[in-house]
Amino acid sequence: MHTKAVLIAGGGYVGMYAALRLQKALRRDLAKGTVSITVVDPRSYMTYQPFLPEAAAGNLEPRHVVVALRRLLPRVKVITGRIAAIDHASHTARIEPCAGTPYDVHYDELVVALGSVARTLPIPGLAEHAIGFKQVEEAIQLRNHVLDRLDIAESTTDERIRRRALTFVFVGGGYAGVEAMAELEDMARYATRYYERVKSSDMRWVLVEAADRILPEVGADLGRYTVDRLRERAIDVKLNTLLESCADGHVVLSDGSRFESDTLVWTAGVKANPVLAASDLPLDDKGRIRAAANLRVVGLPDVWAAGDAAAVPDLSGPEGALCSPSAQHAVRQAKVLGDNLVRALRGKPLRDYRHSHAGSVASLGLHKGVAQVYGVKLKGWPAWFMHRTYHVSRMPTLNRKIRIISDWTLALFFRREIVSLGNLQRPREEFVRSALPRQVSHTDVVEQDAGELEAVERQAAKR
Repeated sequence: MHTKAVLIAGGGYVGMYAALRLQKALRRDLAKGTVSITVVDPRSYMTYQPFLPEAAAGNLEPRHVVVALRRLLPRVKVITGRIAAIDHASHTARIEPCAGTPYDVHYDELVVALGSVARTLPIPGLAEHAIGFKQVEEAIQLRNHVLDRLDIAESTTDERIRRRALTFVFVGGGYAGVEAMAELEDMARYATRYYERVKSSDMRWVLVEAADRILPEVGADLGRYTVDRLRERAIDVKLNTLLESCADGHVVLSDGSRFESDTLVWTAGVKANPVLAASDLPLDDKGRIRAAANLRVVGLPDVWAAGDAAAVPDLSGPEGALCSPSAQHAVRQAKVLGDNLVRALRGKPLRDYRHSHAGSVASLGLHKGVAQVYGVKLKGWPAWFMHRTYHVSRMPTLNRKIRIISDWTLALFFRREIVSLGNLQRPREEFVRSALPRQVSHTDVVEQDAGELEAVERQAAKR
C-alpha cells in the first residue's frame, strides 16, 4: 500500500494552518497510514509576529506568542531543520537538520510555505551590528539589550559610552519598525523612573525611512498622524533618508547625520526565501512562486504555495493585482490551500481564494495606536484596543488566547516588569571567569563565542 506523502516546507502561518487543516480533514487517512504529513521548519514553533512588539516591551510573556507545532499537530511529523533545496523533478527536498548530516525526503504533494527573510543591503557594518525583528528570540534579545543599555548609561562615567548606549536606531517605517520602536520607547521611558542618572530626555530614538511616509498600509493621513505623535514623544523621524553605514556602531545617514549607537534594528522590508531561487519551481520577477487563485503552483498539479513566498492573484482587487504579504492573507490562504489539497486528493473541484482586505491596525505603545478597518479610521486608545482585540482573536489555540488575555489583565494591577536578563546571552561568563587561570575582563568574555572556552583562554594567555 502506497502512502501519499505530503511535505510542508515551513511552519509559519501558512505551514501551521495548512497542516492543522489537513490533520483534521485527513484524520482517517492518517490513522490508516494511507497519507503522511511532514512539516519542516528551523523552529519547532510558530511565531505570531504581530505580538512581537508587545513581547519585546514586556507586555506579553514571549512564550505566549508562540505555538508549539508538535503539541498542536500530534498526527503530523515535525522535523526541526532547514529546507536547503527543492528538486521537484525528482520530488525530493534536501533537509539540513539542527545537527547531523543533511538528507533527502521524498514527497508526492508539496506545500511551499517558506515565507520571507529580511531584505538587507550591502551597507558597511549592517551584518555585524544590526538585529532583525521577525522572530521571538530577536524580540527577547532586543528587550534585554535596551534595558541593559540603561544599566550601562547609569553606571558609566564615560560620557561618550553613555551617549552611545542611549541612542537607539530603527531602520524601516513599516509595521515592524514603527511598532517595535514605539513599544520599546514606551517601555524605556517608563523604566527611567527607576534610574537616578538616566532621564527620558537623555535617550535618543531615531526612525529612518527611505520613503516620504511611514505605515503606508493605514493611509497617508494616518501615516502623517503617526509621525506627529512619534515626534511629540521626541522620536526623531527621518523620512527620505537612507542608512549609509553603521560600521563599528558609527551611524552615517544620507541626510548628513553622524552619531554613534549600540542599537540598530533593521526592519526595512522582506524578500522571498532565497531557497526558492535555487529550485526548479516557477518564480516571478521578485523570486516568489507563481501560484493560481486556487493556490496550486502554475503548471504543477502536485505543488501548492501561499503566504509571503507566493505570488497569489488578488481576485478582489484590480486586474493583475496580487495579494499583499500580510498575516491576514497568509492565514486565510492556508485554510483554502489545505481544503483544496484534500479536494485534489479526493478528485473534487478546487475553489479559488478570494478575500477583501479588511484593513490595518498598528500599536504605538501602551494605549496608543492607529487603525483603518473597512474604511473606518481610528486613533489613540480605540485603535490600540482594536489592535489587541483583532490579534488575540487571530491567535491560534484557546490556550494561547487565555494566556495572552491573562498577561494583559495582570498588567492592570501590577507595575511593568523592567528587569534586564541580558546575561541570558552570556550564560557561561561567570564560569569562564572561574575556570581561567588569569582574570579576564567582561569584554574578553562577551566578544568570544560563549561556547568556545579555549578561545577565551588563548585570549587571556596573550596578556
